Amino acid sequence: MRILHTSDWHLGRALEGRSRQAEQEDFVEELCSICEDEKVDLVLVAGDVFDTFNPSAQAEELYYRALDTLTAGGNRAVVVIAGNHDSPDRLRAVAPLAMRRGAFIMGLPRETVAGPISESQIILHGSGPGWLELGVPGCLETAVVSALPYPSEARLQQVLSAELSELNLREAYSAAVGSLMSRQAELFREETINLAVSHLYVCGGAVSDSERPIELGGAYSVQAGHVAVGAQYTALGHLHRAQRAGLDETSVHYSGSPLAYSFSEAGHSKSVNIIEVRPGRKALVKVFPLSSGIPLERWTCLHGVQEAVHRLEALDGRMVWLDLDIHSPRYLSAAELTQLRLAHSGTVNIRCTLTGDRDMALAESLSDLSMAEMFARFYRHRRQGTEPSQDLVRLFGELADRVAVEEAGVGQ
Repeated sequence: MRILHTSDWHLGRALEGRSRQAEQEDFVEELCSICEDEKVDLVLVAGDVFDTFNPSAQAEELYYRALDTLTAGGNRAVVVIAGNHDSPDRLRAVAPLAMRRGAFIMGLPRETVAGPISESQIILHGSGPGWLELGVPGCLETAVVSALPYPSEARLQQVLSAELSELNLREAYSAAVGSLMSRQAELFREETINLAVSHLYVCGGAVSDSERPIELGGAYSVQAGHVAVGAQYTALGHLHRAQRAGLDETSVHYSGSPLAYSFSEAGHSKSVNIIEVRPGRKALVKVFPLSSGIPLERWTCLHGVQEAVHRLEALDGRMVWLDLDIHSPRYLSAAELTQLRLAHSGTVNIRCTLTGDRDMALAESLSDLSMAEMFARFYRHRRQGTEPSQDLVRLFGELADRVAVEEAGVGQ
């Protein structure tokens, strides 16, 4: 059986106000093409399909389209679980329709899927709390999938520990998740293909800034040994960097996000995992690189604005999302900031790093400056060179004039 593992789509997520909708559409199209080209039998989506509990209509439409295309007219099985960003109810709202085509959606731990698969060649041989057994066309063996959607304390509906210390909470949570995964793994058999899918943080995993913490304090983390419960392959979601979790001999993997969602991921390659596995054999894992998505880059320009402008012009139309750090002996002017933004539409952030004596740069005489100019200079100083809007400068001027009039009245 050939399986594709993907996760953390975060449909609807923007990059500091810049829409990623077109890139996400390109990813879904590429994902469906990979499934066709690589003759994938089963797709595992390990959570965080959406970026928020209340996704946009565009994001929901893309999710429905992805499910419809991935099932290949009912000839390919798809299993989707909820992540910490997903509303379980919103994610599985389409479950009755999706199941007819062979797509199974699980929003909560210990959930049981059941229903007709009238328009599909996929066979649901059995199911129970947190597991299902699937047969797909062309495969003699069936796959037992142990599925654990994001297991928060609330979604598990249990108090993990009476102790409030972070250490005790972490140990209790890890043990609870391990116990649940072990119980579900009891359904694994020698003659079946045994898989697990979950959305959680395994201790020691490499993180990036685009992953919002699953829980403050780090209590919701799991020891690697509690995740390795005998599955031939365990598909995880939450971490956005593709990586193996835990010990090298385990087959526990994060596929990572399909797009880079913060500049901490600049330069990271994005991928999905394709797994080939037979009963009783070790899974063969292939990392399949993705080509969709605009790359994120961080530039440090040591020689000021002109260096940045030359480098932007050298892009020659190539689209990248940019984070610029401009080194300069003075703060950048409004005209320079405008020049940089006009030079490339993908410039997201512009920061100014002062060189030389910072105190000298700030010690210019203020006697000849207007109140608005002094406010603009202070704003640039506090906001690392960012220019205030004209409306904000005007509002400050009105406030300053009002204070001056009131003080003059008091003096009289």
